[in-house]
Amino acid sequence: MRFDDRFLDELKSRLRLSDVIGKTVKLRRQGREYVGLSPFNKERSPSFFVNDDKGFYHDFSSGKHGDLISFLQETERLSFVEAVERLAGEAGVALPAPDPEAAAQDKRRQSLTDWLDTAAAWFEAELRRPAGAAARDYLEHRGLGESHWARFRLGYSPPGRSALKDYLVAKGALPRDLTAAGLMITPEDGGEGYDRFRDRIIFPITDARGRIVSFGGRAMDPKARAKYLNGPDTDLFDKGRVLYGLPEARRLLHAGGDGAALVVVEGYMDVIACQRADVAAVAAMGTSLTEAQMELLWRLHPEPTLCFDGDRAGMQAASRAIDRALALLQPGKSFRFAIVTGGKDPDDILREQGAGALKAQLAATTPFIDALFTRERDAGPLETPEHRAGLKQRLRAVAKTIGDPDLAAAYRDAFISRLDSLFEAPRRFVSPWARPAGGRLWNRFTPEPPGSAKSQSKDAARRLSASIDPVAAALALQAITDPSVLDDHLEALQVRGFGDPALDDLAREIIRLRLEAEHLDSAPLRRHLTEAGFSTLLIDVDRAAAHAGAPFTDDDVTLAAARSQWSYAFEVLNRVAALEDALDLAKQDLAGGDSASVLMSLKRERDRLRRAIRTGSIWTGETQS
Repeated sequence: MRFDDRFLDELKSRLRLSDVIGKTVKLRRQGREYVGLSPFNKERSPSFFVNDDKGFYHDFSSGKHGDLISFLQETERLSFVEAVERLAGEAGVALPAPDPEAAAQDKRRQSLTDWLDTAAAWFEAELRRPAGAAARDYLEHRGLGESHWARFRLGYSPPGRSALKDYLVAKGALPRDLTAAGLMITPEDGGEGYDRFRDRIIFPITDARGRIVSFGGRAMDPKARAKYLNGPDTDLFDKGRVLYGLPEARRLLHAGGDGAALVVVEGYMDVIACQRADVAAVAAMGTSLTEAQMELLWRLHPEPTLCFDGDRAGMQAASRAIDRALALLQPGKSFRFAIVTGGKDPDDILREQGAGALKAQLAATTPFIDALFTRERDAGPLETPEHRAGLKQRLRAVAKTIGDPDLAAAYRDAFISRLDSLFEAPRRFVSPWARPAGGRLWNRFTPEPPGSAKSQSKDAARRLSASIDPVAAALALQAITDPSVLDDHLEALQVRGFGDPALDDLAREIIRLRLEAEHLDSAPLRRHLTEAGFSTLLIDVDRAAAHAGAPFTDDDVTLAAARSQWSYAFEVLNRVAALEDALDLAKQDLAGGDSASVLMSLKRERDRLRRAIRTGSIWTGETQS
């Protein structure tokens, strides 16, 4: 009996995975998941996890991973049809009426699947034979040693016209079945059929259940007409509904927990590079993402990241993805964008810079609304009222294309707010403190043009300074980690920096970027600062901040708490500087009378706050009077 995807999705939606599995495995809640002892292996410590939200289980002891249906198949040795019938009875869902034609088609599809599995094993064996020497060298050069071949089932198709065909026919395959499976090409004029993949490295393409449905091939001949070649659409393979690397991406998503990202990259090697770095990644089959593929991604992750190259072609691909996704956006279903810089792709970054650099680039994402606004803003000049009105009109039009009315209204309101900020005349801040700081805790400064000779010479001198104040370093580090924390304090930061003269140029550059950029994320900010010559200083900041005892630098502190703690500490230091100003003025302007008591009161307040900084109570709120 054949079950379409709609029926299976309806069946799964009516049953909670933890309820079904909980009948045979004792589960206990752990966060948003359930955990228990493996039903597949004997163990003392639980390593079997069930996630109702994502609809799958994962067993770390055996590596097995699946959904409701596969669990019954694995634990009770049921066939697929038997498992579906069991679950339909529990859910109270009527089975579709038997269809003899569908049954015959299922039998034929299973036959094609068997030949694809046999072909995959042959490709894998050919990679290890003498004919595959050049392919092995190529993979080794790309950082894919033999240990990775089995994980990704990599293979090689030799250059002969009928090597695979001859092998499979000898096994009993009919040429028409090999053509139907996409393994062979039969000329329309009735000529002899030949292998579709010749002299290519082979990448098996699997469906969501891990069954091979087609292959992709990378040409070894640099003069080949197509560098990459996918199998054609068949009864098993619909390239608009399949994502390369999906089963392994599911496993990595589960292993990474709720915070794990799902990344969509542009090719087989990029998927493999990301998965080798433990990043859940998939790729479309050489085409733009389809609506069906987007829906499939959202079943796995509420906000997948679409990764593109930073060249013109990459930007055009990102724009096409935006247009196709707009009508499908819903609350809790969106995308983020990551642009790989420097003319590299994920595979290049992994080989040249390592997994850490790759993860950092993929983590530097832009929300969907930011990418959309930037695209429309940069589509033309904004010099005249007519230009600005045109931008407003375009933004209203794209907001209307969002299918969900509440989300469309939210986008429209956000666009209006951004337009107001974009067209608002920039305010100039004039520092009320004109005279130098005199070596106090906070250094007052007037921003200097970045890159000026004076700025560069001061920067060089400061990098040779003995140390950086830990409190100032902690404030600077958090500002780089979460740039939005600066928004309510930019004027104070312009006046006094982070509280240590060694960080003045760093503060100026951060201010400049924050004022110029519509949005500023941590990874691009740190990358820009590194490229601008602050790399050594950033290392010193990281080291000094580790001695400050600032709670907002801990990984387990929530974003809201970190921002509150940072703002409070910043205001305390600002208050100290203001008190020192007041003391200076009082010494000059007050003489006799009550001046002594005024000075004493100011000194007590200043000294109390200095003690808070010195003892660390600045981080706890104990400095409040």
